[in-house]
Amino acid sequence: MPEVQKGQIIVYSIIGCPHCMRAKNSLRQEGLQYVDVSLDMFPPEIQQQVTKLSEGKTSVPQIFFNEKHIGGNQELQDLIKNTSKWEEMKKFVKSTAPGDDSPKPPDASLAKNEEAANLVLNCEADEYALLISQMKNDSIISNKFSGLFKKAKQGFTGKDFVKWMKTTKEVDEAKALEIGQALLDQHFSQNSSQQQFKNDSTVYTLIEDTFSHALNSSTYECAVGSATEVGEELRKLILKLFAVFLSPDGMSVDYKGMAKSKEFEVYEKLSAELQRVDVTNISRDEKVAFFINIYNAMVIHATIKKGHPTWLWARYKFFYQTFYIIAGELYSLQDIENGILRGNKKGVGMIRVPFQPGDPRKQLALEAAEPLVHFALNCGAKSCPPIKTFSPNGLKDQLTTAAFSFLESDENCAVDAKSGTVTLSEIFKWYRSDFGTTDLEVAQFLLMYLNDGSKKADLQKLVNNKKVKLKYTPYDWGHNGKD
Repeated sequence: MPEVQKGQIIVYSIIGCPHCMRAKNSLRQEGLQYVDVSLDMFPPEIQQQVTKLSEGKTSVPQIFFNEKHIGGNQELQDLIKNTSKWEEMKKFVKSTAPGDDSPKPPDASLAKNEEAANLVLNCEADEYALLISQMKNDSIISNKFSGLFKKAKQGFTGKDFVKWMKTTKEVDEAKALEIGQALLDQHFSQNSSQQQFKNDSTVYTLIEDTFSHALNSSTYECAVGSATEVGEELRKLILKLFAVFLSPDGMSVDYKGMAKSKEFEVYEKLSAELQRVDVTNISRDEKVAFFINIYNAMVIHATIKKGHPTWLWARYKFFYQTFYIIAGELYSLQDIENGILRGNKKGVGMIRVPFQPGDPRKQLALEAAEPLVHFALNCGAKSCPPIKTFSPNGLKDQLTTAAFSFLESDENCAVDAKSGTVTLSEIFKWYRSDFGTTDLEVAQFLLMYLNDGSKKADLQKLVNNKKVKLKYTPYDWGHNGKD
């Protein structure tokens, strides 16, 4: 009969955090029971309470054995290696009930309702989607010539549409033109040269056919909600996928299993919602959270459909030629990262900014680069930050937590006080301008996102002496897929 554990172990974590998953995996291997409090599921004030309990630390995990604060995953692993101290701590938690000073798990009623893993697509049909379907059935939509030797995919002329509407819907020309304009405005159809629907020989093509090479070009016949609603819906489903197909140590993804799952089948269908979502009137935090989540989801989607890129040219194609249709426009991975989230700045190997004058996507670019997105975007490689999702509510705290977690690892940030050298992930080299123009400025940026301890103390001394030299660790492009 297993030994009864009288004490309580609480692990404050977030979904998809490798450090959290390694810590929990270690506790399981040691035969210890723990309460997992996923901070993603609770309002920001719970994170603030945990920060206070852990003496100012905002990274995850934070682990408590009754009232004793162990720290993060690294502190736990160090403790386990110290056999005598570890046996003493295990004996303590197994034999001692939690006292009044021990942290209490938050009230479960405060947790967010994450039911988007209800995998049945019950939705309200969109009247314009039904109209498109009827147009196809009546052969109004067919292959049309849109220029000399250029054949359009699944198009219709404005003249044929008006005639068909008059005949089948018994409406006048003005109403037919109004509905035709709505098909343009709501991103069901398009004409690249004009934005006004006309009763003439102009050819209008369906978005899904115009951009048929996009990963989410399938037909979506449901009514589409706001960008925040769609983003949250997709975020919840991604969390479901992570919970099932992320390895216990958080380091790899079972892409093969995911590809065959009901969850991914539903995700593919829901991703087509993005074709018609309105992203023009959302707040900055809503925009940042939305595009981070979409980027991370698109990487997974592309890895399943295309496989992981294994060499330089393949990586170029992966990031520049993997697309989603969002609000009637085509976005690659680099468009989202460098165009939107970095404020339309040149990325690695780019000779010009992603969005040129006149590009309608340019209006969505942030006014300035958000440096913390570099700790949130996961490119599918081993050296990338861990996979997470983000919510617009409390976004700054979530991004800050991601930064603390990333820099906690010596693989991403190591300080040698004797030589004055700081060794960083190559992310800091590629996107140098987002963090600072000089080595000293980058070091000052790092200080804001390092937990109190020897690493931060050593870096503070280097900054005070204004003697900082940066080096970079070679990026590991090996894929994070499960073998």
